Amino acid sequence: MDFRDIVFLSVAENLSFSKAAAELFISQPAVTKHIKELEAKLKVALFERQGNKIYLTEGGNLTFTSLTKIKSQYDDFEYKLCRLNDTYKGNLRIGASPTVSQYLIPSVIAAFHKLYPKIKLALFCGNSFGIEEKLLRHSLDIALVENASSHANIRYVDFLEEEIIVVAGNKSTYAKSTSLTIADIQKIPIVLSEKGSGTLDVIQKCLSKCKVDSEELNVVMNLGSADAIKNFLTNFDGIALISEKAVLKELQMKTIKKIHVKNLDIIRTFRMAFRQGPVSMTAELFRQFLLSYNHML
Repeated sequence: MDFRDIVFLSVAENLSFSKAAAELFISQPAVTKHIKELEAKLKVALFERQGNKIYLTEGGNLTFTSLTKIKSQYDDFEYKLCRLNDTYKGNLRIGASPTVSQYLIPSVIAAFHKLYPKIKLALFCGNSFGIEEKLLRHSLDIALVENASSHANIRYVDFLEEEIIVVAGNKSTYAKSTSLTIADIQKIPIVLSEKGSGTLDVIQKCLSKCKVDSEELNVVMNLGSADAIKNFLTNFDGIALISEKAVLKELQMKTIKKIHVKNLDIIRTFRMAFRQGPVSMTAELFRQFLLSYNHML
């Protein structure tokens, strides 16, 4: 592909000249120059500016759709050529929710890179719904999500199950509790994940099945990461619902205590997400690798 096409795709995916420049390691004036040259070649305006933001024009949208398909075909072509020599080469952009990106996937990516060192990997972190939007905009090749909801234009493949547990800091009054009821956790001060997160989505759906409206919980705060919740628990006389994998170290060190809640089991499934339709060869290779690797997670 022509480098001007690559520059255009980066600007279109980021809707930002400065972010595209950073992503491609070139200057912003160089990005502007390449876009103007491509517009002159195609004889159409690709972007329009509204205030401080840029948007794709009708011609820009058509160009983005077409070049995205061409790039995918070119990547697959390059990948298949490399397979002839038993060498795998290409690009793979992975999006992952916070829990996955911090506690699950780093070891997988390291092992994948060791096996396929010529495949250039990029990992992007965001909440599950935001990551799915990036996937649908072709900014990602694969998304690893933890939400329970599904999008009609996305195909999901399960790869791991885990439990979301009730915990308290070891200084909390509730750390002395051996067991709680569902009625108890509706009254106790509680910390939850941020709104829009996959973790909160799973919690809300599970509580709903138990006839509990999550909006009526005594929520003190919604925090954006497991680390933030863990730090908050240090001086918080209340409880939290959090990924068990995120607190394994703290449970072992006994700075955080797991509390059993009668008749409440919140099990969630981590899923790989792909756009409906053909999947890039590198994404398919990673899918197969992750499914074979997940028993070690």
